[in-house]
Amino acid sequence: MPPDASISQSGALDVAVLVSVGRHPLTARPRRADQDARAVELALGLAGTKMRLIHAGQHDADSDAALSGYLGMGVGEIALIEQEPGADVTVALIEALRAAPPQLLLAGSRAETGEGSGLLPYLLAETLGWPIVTGLAAIETVEAGTASVLQALPRGQRRRLRIRLPAVLCVDPAAPAPRQSAFGPARRGELTLEAQPSVADTAWAGWDVQPARPRPRRLKLVKAASARDRFKAAAAKAQGGGGRVLDEATPEQGAEAIFKLLKDEGVLR
Repeated sequence: MPPDASISQSGALDVAVLVSVGRHPLTARPRRADQDARAVELALGLAGTKMRLIHAGQHDADSDAALSGYLGMGVGEIALIEQEPGADVTVALIEALRAAPPQLLLAGSRAETGEGSGLLPYLLAETLGWPIVTGLAAIETVEAGTASVLQALPRGQRRRLRIRLPAVLCVDPAAPAPRQSAFGPARRGELTLEAQPSVADTAWAGWDVQPARPRPRRLKLVKAASARDRFKAAAAKAQGGGGRVLDEATPEQGAEAIFKLLKDEGVLR
């Protein structure tokens, strides 16, 4: 085990969970992030665990309302590393984790607000020198400085991995659904403020951010007289009939064919 792996004096497993402010997909109101809440649920399911929640961001009404959703899951407090708007929270999180390194660091695969690139766990693992596992579905056992976890794969498959501690685990949507947030524990929970200097995110400051425009989905018109025919049409695989194969084409011909396809599909106007 690396020398910076933290073991509490009581011998309990030290688990830290990174939580963020989520956004409701319909109302856009601040809430607990779904994948982060699943990470908290996994940590609560580990026996003999010393768990702590960490959030780096602003200390305002919207953030406090979203973080109270994690407190309502039965968590006593959340360590809030207050940062100025537009700050790079990676620097503050690295300093906090170096000061008190956990054995397991759980996080969601992607944030629901802000940049949402999904790079934060990778940056933390690279800087701290810890292994990282993505697509976490379950934590089976933790013993002798190693952990046995299940990784979610496509089509419902699972892969068992054994990793050394400390490690960063990114929770997948296939992980157990989080418990409901209760009003009483949310009111009794506390936000513990921690002081960390804010470092401006220069790359983010130069970006042009605008709302995304969803593209309309093309609906397939099904003409069938019976329920059996409609089911067969819905379950049938899509057959592409509008494409063509370019064999031994020049670069100019290939570029022209791609340009025509993009215009036909409505990508270029």
